[in-house]
Amino acid sequence: MSDQSTPPDIEKRPPNNNLLFAAVILVIILCAGAFVLLSSDEQPQPIVEVAPTAQPIQEYQTVEEPQPQIEQIEPPAAQPQVERPPTRNVEPAPVVAPLPSLNESDAVVVARIDDYLSDQAMGLLLTDDVIRRAVVFIDNLAKGKVAVKHAPVERPQDGFSVMEGDILTIDPNSYERYTPYVKVFTSMSAAQIVRLYDEYKPLINDAYTEIGYSGDAFNQTLQEAIDLLLDTPEPKGDMPLLRNSVTYQYAYSEWERLPAAQKQLLRMGPENMKKVKAVLRNVQKELDNQ
Repeated sequence: MSDQSTPPDIEKRPPNNNLLFAAVILVIILCAGAFVLLSSDEQPQPIVEVAPTAQPIQEYQTVEEPQPQIEQIEPPAAQPQVERPPTRNVEPAPVVAPLPSLNESDAVVVARIDDYLSDQAMGLLLTDDVIRRAVVFIDNLAKGKVAVKHAPVERPQDGFSVMEGDILTIDPNSYERYTPYVKVFTSMSAAQIVRLYDEYKPLINDAYTEIGYSGDAFNQTLQEAIDLLLDTPEPKGDMPLLRNSVTYQYAYSEWERLPAAQKQLLRMGPENMKKVKAVLRNVQKELDNQ
C-alpha cells in the first residue's frame, strides 16, 4: 500500500472584483471611442487588391564599347644576307677490298708493304708466307727465342767478325751488316706499322690459330715481344768475348745469360739498338692508344 501525499492546503483568495470591473470598463471605452472616430463617410472601404502598376519598359540603347586600340607593330628589319660557303663535294670513302684467304694473301700483303718501302728494302723481305713467318717469329721473340728458319727477312751476307788483341771484342764492322735491316724497320713510322697490323689482323689471327693459339691472343704476344726487346740492357763500352771452339760467347756472365732474342739485339751494336728501341716505344704507344 503506497502512501499518497496529501496536497497541501492552498489558501484561496477572494476574486478581485475591482480589477475585473476595471477591465470591462476599459473595453467599453475603447469600443465607444472607435465608434465615434469612425464616422459614416469615413467607413472603411472594402479592401481591393490592386495589381501593381506595370512599370514602363525602358528602351535600352546599345552602347558600343570602345574597341581596344591595336598597337601597330613594325615588321622586323630585314636580316643581312649571309653568304654561305659553296658546298664542297665530299669524296666518298674509299672502298676497302675484302681480305683474301691466308693462303692467297702473299701477293696482296707484299704489294701493300711495297707502298711504304724502297726497292732496296723490299729486296731484304721474304715474300712467301709473309704473315705466317711474321707471326711465328714474333711468337718466338716473346719467349726470348730467335726462330731463324721463320725469319721474315733474308739473313745478312757478311759473317760475324771479331777484333783480336789483349781483349777479344766484336768488330764494329759486324754491326754494319745489320744497318740495312734497321733502315727497313725505321723507314716506316709507328703509325704506319700499326695501321698495317690492324689492316691484316684477321689474317694474323688466322695464322696464330694455326699454331694452336686463340686468334685474338696475338696482340698480347706482340706486346710481350716488344717489352722483352726494350728490356735488353745497353752496354756502355766494348763487350769482351770468349772463344768457345768455333763460336763466341760474352765474357760477362750477365750478358751470356740473356735470352737469345736480347743477345741478337746486342749483336746489332749500340747505335742500331737505340734506333730499334725508339721505333718499338712508338709502336707500343700506338697500340696502347687503340
